[in-house]
Amino acid sequence: MIDWSPAVLLLTALSGVPETASPADPVQIAQVYIREQILIRVPAKLRQVQPPTIEPVEWKEKKGPKCVSMRLIAGAALVGQNSVDLVFKDKSRVRAKLERSCPALDYYRGFYVSPTKDGQICADRDFIRSRLGGQCEIDKFKTLRAEKRD
Repeated sequence: MIDWSPAVLLLTALSGVPETASPADPVQIAQVYIREQILIRVPAKLRQVQPPTIEPVEWKEKKGPKCVSMRLIAGAALVGQNSVDLVFKDKSRVRAKLERSCPALDYYRGFYVSPTKDGQICADRDFIRSRLGGQCEIDKFKTLRAEKRD
């Protein structure tokens, strides 16, 4: 970066004073900064990453618990209008079967469960609430086991 301010100040001071000006007339001085900037844009090239090979699995339902701990839930997947899969931190899954069809869950692609005092989500007690405001009671839980599909 070149700092031109002293040279510009000197030129402004010398050239800004008219010949007829008296020493008592005020002289106006200004500073000018000139900065140069060069931008070089380099297009980013995406790396070609091979997706991991995922073996197709089929989830088989088995008898499930009456309640599950909220603290152990890592995520959830909506599988239909009447069931939600809860994915736990240890990668196990439980399917929450709803008492009736809950179409609002599918429409807004989201839902929530209100926290309880005991930290558990229980069948025949708690509800899955849609973002639209509706609610569907959890009828029962089914434990899911992955089996390789041929």
